[in-house]
Amino acid sequence: MEIKPTRSELMKLKKRITLAKSGHNLLKKKRDGLVIEFFEIMKRAKTVRKELTDTYQLAQYKLDVASALEGTIPIKTAAMAVKSTTPVEISPKNIMGVVVPRITWKAPAAVKISNGYVRGSIAIDETIEGYDALISKVVTAAEVETTMLRLLKEIEKTKRRVNALEFSIIPRMRKDAKFVTLRLEEMERENIFRLKRIKKKVVAA
Repeated sequence: MEIKPTRSELMKLKKRITLAKSGHNLLKKKRDGLVIEFFEIMKRAKTVRKELTDTYQLAQYKLDVASALEGTIPIKTAAMAVKSTTPVEISPKNIMGVVVPRITWKAPAAVKISNGYVRGSIAIDETIEGYDALISKVVTAAEVETTMLRLLKEIEKTKRRVNALEFSIIPRMRKDAKFVTLRLEEMERENIFRLKRIKKKVVAA
């Protein structure tokens, strides 16, 4: 038995098409906005990577100088006097609906030993400061790189949804709506033809 479409079904289908088009436009705006944000973060990432490399090289240079001036034992003593664990604080940050991490870290203070704070020499102090700065840059780089990855993942996800709506879902619904429209028109013509035949029979009788 043939299932005949109705005007109500056609109206519902047209509303679904309108909603799909609206969703498609919103997703396109989101995708474009995320792409802009991604490129801004990528610029920052390039800067952070260079700063990380420069900070590492400077810290290593300071360590080499301290080793040459003081030897390895005072440096190891200073290293052991620093708190071994320093908490890294992670809090959420929202970028256009994408949750990314905000990572903060504070350089630990040297702990007291029998002769007071560890202060072997200016060279050792500068080495400690150099590696504190390096860790800080590592934390910043981790935040930026993670943000980039999450934004890229969301861009790809949004792009797939946009393409699905644009090239599959909306065209299919439009095709269905066109078929229902043509079928309703055909049914209307059949009804008119049937009524004319009935009218002729009535007149002939």
